[in-house]
Amino acid sequence: MLNPPLLIVSDMETIVIRTNFTNSVQQTFTLTYDDLLTRDGLHILRQAFHHPEQLRAEQTPEGVTRQAAIEFGKLSESLRTAGHHPEKSAHFLIRILFCLFAEDVGLLPEGLFTKLIDGTKDDPNRFRQLLEELFGHMSVGGFFGLDRIAHFNGGLFDSPEALPLDRDALEVLARVARLDWSSIEPSILGTLFERGLDPGKRAQLGAHYTSRDDILLIVEPVLMRPLRRRWEEVKEQARELHAKWQSADSAGGAKTRARRRLEKLLHGFADEIADTKVLDPACGSGNFLYVALRQLLNLEKDVILFSTELGLPMFFPTVGPEQLYGIEINEYAHELAQATIWIGYIQWLRENGFGTPAEPILKALDNIHQMDAILAFDQDGNPVEPEWPEADVVIGNPPFLGSQRLRSELGEEYVDQLFNLYCDRIPGTSDLCCYWFEKARAMLKRGALGESWTPGDSRHSRTRKPFCA
Repeated sequence: MLNPPLLIVSDMETIVIRTNFTNSVQQTFTLTYDDLLTRDGLHILRQAFHHPEQLRAEQTPEGVTRQAAIEFGKLSESLRTAGHHPEKSAHFLIRILFCLFAEDVGLLPEGLFTKLIDGTKDDPNRFRQLLEELFGHMSVGGFFGLDRIAHFNGGLFDSPEALPLDRDALEVLARVARLDWSSIEPSILGTLFERGLDPGKRAQLGAHYTSRDDILLIVEPVLMRPLRRRWEEVKEQARELHAKWQSADSAGGAKTRARRRLEKLLHGFADEIADTKVLDPACGSGNFLYVALRQLLNLEKDVILFSTELGLPMFFPTVGPEQLYGIEINEYAHELAQATIWIGYIQWLRENGFGTPAEPILKALDNIHQMDAILAFDQDGNPVEPEWPEADVVIGNPPFLGSQRLRSELGEEYVDQLFNLYCDRIPGTSDLCCYWFEKARAMLKRGALGESWTPGDSRHSRTRKPFCA
């Protein structure tokens, strides 16, 4: 479904036109009555009503994201050349990334971060000093000059420390700040930034990535289709209860009981969506988890809107990042996954009119684990299978690596330990991805995936199956 191309509002003194084209960066045109006396102002208003396509921005979210990743790759290279630890550099640059996003979506005061860069790009020491002051306030909340800074933290702003950037790097940062960060595309954000930040992957920056449409080919049938079937059942029950509510005698208790049953049914299904746990055991930089979160939020929004159509009060979405579980061994990707999920969540709330999260705006995502998903060691150093978090579904894109390349890529010792651990279930000639499939199968067999609900339960019985691809 395509977005409505324009959103237009007026308070009788000002006309605000906001573009909302699908797969396009949003633009806002603000016109006063005086502007309508000018040729340019009148032209914009005419285009809105007669040729709205002329107001479409040339940039796409994908293009903005790709350009931002390239520029951040330059910043990463600058820090690497200066001798900073790669993991520390990645943490610092992801903080910068989030500040740019926060500024453009209104979580930081308007223009604050851009002004900080522009005002100090000729004085790197002053930039670092002010940045550390800002980070310190984002850690706990407070005032940066006359501007109130919200409490962010969530582990991302866990300290005020900032790494030094030279004048060339600050020029790059000044260019990056001019991009529309509110339109960044989370489904590819992590992958592109991981390639930009990780020296070992920088050559892949222009290579193919898994798009949102590709990810939906897995997320839709595995996660969403069972929930959508259940939603159709719930809507049918809700319409029956609504009819009883409307037809009941207002003088008796039947009307109140019908209304309460209707509200309990719809809120119960919303809770069902919010209770759904999604695991990606090879989550990379979080793109599958982000798309899953967005789809769950969209479905809960359908429940909220349907509820209001039936005359019940609107309620706030309870689906959130805490439902997402991930496993990732790469330190760059692990940290990017958390930023990707939070940026995507905040974007969705903003796009759908639900404001911003309560402070602290960021919460630590302890359910995104940095670890090896298929090989661990006990306290005596013996190879063991790592435990995966229990979930309703497993989705993702585990690494594909043919058996002939296992030893050259992973090392002799690692492969020997892997083969010995899984030898009764997985032939040594199998692709590396088969170990993820086997782990998911074993979880399903022992009941660690999905839930069984009895007919007496308000949520009906349901079976979910895992899928990795």
